[in-house]
Amino acid sequence: MSSPPQAPLDAVTENRLMGGRVTLRQPARGYRAGLDAALLAAACDAGPGARVLEAGCGAGGVLMAAAVRCPGATFLGVERDPIAAALARENAALNGLSAQIEVLTGDVAAGFAALGHPVFDAVLANPPFFDDPNSLRAPSAEKTGAWLADDGLEAWTGFLLKAVREGGSLTLIHRADRLADLLSGLGVGAGAFQILPIHPFADAPAKRVLVRARRTGKAPLRLLPPLILHARGGAEKHTAEAEAILRGEARLKWL
Repeated sequence: MSSPPQAPLDAVTENRLMGGRVTLRQPARGYRAGLDAALLAAACDAGPGARVLEAGCGAGGVLMAAAVRCPGATFLGVERDPIAAALARENAALNGLSAQIEVLTGDVAAGFAALGHPVFDAVLANPPFFDDPNSLRAPSAEKTGAWLADDGLEAWTGFLLKAVREGGSLTLIHRADRLADLLSGLGVGAGAFQILPIHPFADAPAKRVLVRARRTGKAPLRLLPPLILHARGGAEKHTAEAEAILRGEARLKWL
């Protein structure tokens, strides 16, 4: 069996996340873990013994941070890009998390059953933001795979619904203008929605939403107080709340 492909050393950067608690090697070009990944990891509240799946884990930015935040849980990442999946495995070893994190090379479009795993207690995802290639202005080849959902957002919500046990949690981050599509797709088998709007400034519309749902949940939908990322007049630095989350000193809380 041949070894998994590795990104060339000159095509990979090494970054420190969560106030230096996580080291992440990731592609110098193409999709790179950033604010969305940090927020998704901060929204993970898996307890001891919980099994968590992340669909589309990339180089493992969410997996590493979530595993550090939830040391009693175990994680499985699924990534269709073999080079990114290899980097995620490398990052797990680099951070001493190989016993807590497993990474499989697999495609959401193939369906959850193709993984051959039992259902999980919780699932996480930052699905590609676009379904239509015409909605992007000449995306680079390195970013196309991460930004375009070849089979649409429905393939992602369908995969996640199959992957989580009854009563388990589904947590996604996405563009705020796709909220209706997220609720429609997840609403086929999940409920008890909680929606956290994420605003760049207090006086600006939300650009992202974090959505938490429960498989077969029945509780009424809850719109949570927003997270404000920046304050005007402060050289656009992060607010104290956002900075604490990014540094791993606080987490996003669900009701």
